[in-house]
Amino acid sequence: MSVIRKSNKLINVCYDIRGPVLQEAKRLEEEGHRILKLNIGNPAPWGFEAPEEIVQDVILNLPASQGYCDSKGLFSARKAVMQECQRKNIRNVGIEDIYIGNGVSELIVMAMQGLLNDNDEMLIPAPDYPLWTAAVSLAGGNPVHYVCDEQQDWFPDIDDIRNKITPNTRGIVIINPNNPTGALYPDSLLLEILEVAREHKLIVFADEIYDKILYDGEQHTSLASLADDVLCITFNGLSKTYRAAGFRSGWMIISGPKHKSRDLIEGYEMLSNMRLCSNVPSQHAIQTALGGYQSINELIVPGGRLYEQRTLAWEMLNDIPGVSCIKPKGAMYLFPKLDPTRYPIRNDEKFALDLLQQQKVLVVQGSGFNHPDTQHFRLVFLPSQEMLADAIERIATFLRTYEQ
Repeated sequence: MSVIRKSNKLINVCYDIRGPVLQEAKRLEEEGHRILKLNIGNPAPWGFEAPEEIVQDVILNLPASQGYCDSKGLFSARKAVMQECQRKNIRNVGIEDIYIGNGVSELIVMAMQGLLNDNDEMLIPAPDYPLWTAAVSLAGGNPVHYVCDEQQDWFPDIDDIRNKITPNTRGIVIINPNNPTGALYPDSLLLEILEVAREHKLIVFADEIYDKILYDGEQHTSLASLADDVLCITFNGLSKTYRAAGFRSGWMIISGPKHKSRDLIEGYEMLSNMRLCSNVPSQHAIQTALGGYQSINELIVPGGRLYEQRTLAWEMLNDIPGVSCIKPKGAMYLFPKLDPTRYPIRNDEKFALDLLQQQKVLVVQGSGFNHPDTQHFRLVFLPSQEMLADAIERIATFLRTYEQ
C-alpha cells in the first residue's frame, strides 16, 4: 500500500504552540518528570476559575440545550453581544450581524475560508497569534507579515503595512491587546490603520479577546467603534476574561458598510449553516458573563493575581543578564528578547527544546509566532508567583552556560 499523505493545503500550516516541543514535554511527563508549563494561555489549570454564576447558568440550562439552535447562535447570547457592542460604541450591529462559534478559533478559520481565494493576501502582525497565519494558509491565501516594532512598544509599523499592500491584499488583521507581546494600541494608531484600510478598500479583522485584561489603568478602544465606513469583523469570547477556555464560546461581529458586503456575508451564513450550530450549553454562559459582575477587574489591579504575577515575572526576566522585556499593557504573556551578542541563538526551537530537557520548563519559541528573528520566546504568567519565580530562576540558570 502506498503512503497516505496529508492534504497539500496543510503544507504551510503550522501551530507551534502545540508543536514538537510540547510533544517532547509529554514524553518527559510520561517518564515521570514534572514540567513547568508556561506555553499556553489556559487559565483554569492555574486556579483561575470561571465565575460561579456562569457555571450555574450553564448547568441550569443544560436540559434545554439538547437540540440544535439557530446556526448563528442563541438569541439571548447574540442579544448580549449586541448590547456589548452598544457599550463599546460599535454602531449599527443587529442580531443577524453576530455569529457565535466554538471559540474564536473556529470563527477565524471560517472568516478566512469565506473570504480568500487562492493567492489572495492577508496582512498579519509579526509576531502574531499563529492561528491567523495558519487559517490564511489553509484557506489558500498567502499570509504577509507586517512588522510590529519592539523599539516602539511593539506597535505596528504603518509604513511597513503600506509597503506590503499589493493588488491581491484583501484585509488586515489587528490583535489588540496583542498576543504574544501584550501591546495595547492607542486610538491614534488605530485611526492610522483604518485610514490605510479605507484607502486600499481592505477589510479589518480585529482580534480583541483580551480587551478587558488590561493593567495600570489602561483603556481599550474597539477598532470597529472608530469607523462606520470600513468593514470590520471583530472577534471576542469567554476563554480569557471569563476563564472559560474549555467552554469554547466565542463570537464574531460584522460592522461597517454591510450593504457592500452582501455576497461575503452570504458566504459566512453558508459556512455557519454547514456546521449546524456551535456548542449550545456554553452559549448560555454569554449573557451572564457580559451582563454580570466583571470579576476580571479584581485580578488586574495591584494586589490582584494577574497584576502581581505580571510584575514579578517582568522584573525577574529583566534582571537576567542579556534578557530584556517590554512590560505588557494587556493579556497574559511576556515576550522577552535574548541579546544576540550574549546569546547567539541560531535555532530558537532548539533553544526551547534544550530549556525543556535541561530545566523542565516549557516555553514557546518566538518563531512560533512568525517573528522574523530567533532571539525571542513567549511565556505565560498564569502560574502562582512561587511557581513563576522557580521557572524564571531555572531559565536564568540555563542561560548562564547555554550555547548553540
